[in-house]
Amino acid sequence: MTVKTGPAFIGLTLLIGVSAALLEQVSNRQTRKDRVTVTYWEKWTGTEADEIRRIVSMFNDSQERIFVKILSTSDVAGKTRLATSGGNPPDIAGVWENNVAAFADANALVDLTPFAKVSGIKESDYIDVYWQMMNYRGKLYAMPSTPSSTAMHFNRKFMPPDVQTPEQAPKTLGELDRLVDRISTRKPDGSLIMAGFMPGEPGWWSWGWGTLFGGNLYNEETQELTINSKENIAALNWVMSYTKRFGLRETQTFQSSFGGFGTPQAAFFNGKVGSVIQGVWLANYIHDFGKGMDWFAAPIPVVDGRPDLAGTNFVGCDVLMIPRGAAHPKEAWEFILFVQQQKIMEDLCASHGKNSPLNNVSEEFFRTHKNKEIRLFDKLARSKNAVRVSKVGMFPQIQGEFNNALQEANLGLKTPEKALDDAQNRMKPLLKNYLKYMGLTK
Repeated sequence: MTVKTGPAFIGLTLLIGVSAALLEQVSNRQTRKDRVTVTYWEKWTGTEADEIRRIVSMFNDSQERIFVKILSTSDVAGKTRLATSGGNPPDIAGVWENNVAAFADANALVDLTPFAKVSGIKESDYIDVYWQMMNYRGKLYAMPSTPSSTAMHFNRKFMPPDVQTPEQAPKTLGELDRLVDRISTRKPDGSLIMAGFMPGEPGWWSWGWGTLFGGNLYNEETQELTINSKENIAALNWVMSYTKRFGLRETQTFQSSFGGFGTPQAAFFNGKVGSVIQGVWLANYIHDFGKGMDWFAAPIPVVDGRPDLAGTNFVGCDVLMIPRGAAHPKEAWEFILFVQQQKIMEDLCASHGKNSPLNNVSEEFFRTHKNKEIRLFDKLARSKNAVRVSKVGMFPQIQGEFNNALQEANLGLKTPEKALDDAQNRMKPLLKNYLKYMGLTK
């Protein structure tokens, strides 16, 4: 296949390549000439980066043969992809689970299956949904570092007397809608003071709205798009019901006043929303930015009449991969294996405020964890309805089309049916060509 590139694309490629080279030069200052030096690029910054550096130091101190040098870098997935295509990748890349399929389809990863077999790593060592994320087309391409699961978080300050515990929290979307109507408050002019819930805050899991109704965007078994399924249509109608409830203009105005996540001005921290769907890590941020908040968490509500969907939640995982062409794959695997030890894994996950991806979890991990609801998040990760992104290299584009359809419907530009049909029709030939090009279909 011939790819045409213009000056702008070439210039951008060179810029990214130079940036990657400069990053490598900076990281080379850490090199130990008396050991095999393993280069590790990681996306984390701040305290999360500090914690993984601590784990790296523990590994370096645990033996005298390998030295891992870690570099925190932005756009680690893009830079790793480019460095791999240029034949000079890091030995380890710390990216996200949704990068696995795209990297594997590009033949940019080392198959870890033989390493895992020799090291005694087994599927039964991990919570099922996280193990699924690491495997693609029959091969193991990544190992977990810190995972996540999600739940509804409630600020007790805004909850009525009959919704003060996880057991009393809404179980269905209908119950949630009625609670929102009860607790949302407005000024005399109609402008919002506090919204009981808003699907668009923070809006990170919009790709999963259909799963609360029993649907999805892509069928992995048949390799077919399901963007315009009846479940996704129902999901869009539910999201739109909140725009109608609060008013389009008022919703837009109100949301524009929200601060960014990880700041005291975030909507949940400053009392502009009474509940929010968020990940296990939120407890860390509540501690930093929502001091004094009395909160609790409960499973995300699902559509009425579908108790079989209980426990549906959106799960993700930070992962460690070895790019194809890495200079020291065996030594890189030794560090990855070090991280998989229960004691080390629990140390890292606890420091990031997350649950563990391992099947076996110590009582001490639960007892000393900073998140008081950590057992709930562990349980949700093990739910048969834990939802991950679909394993297909084009999922980011599929997700983007769904988000565009959601916006078109929300703005009243198209009906949900029309918006989703158009998204399906745009993506269908692109997916067909992609699967054919990858040799996944004839």
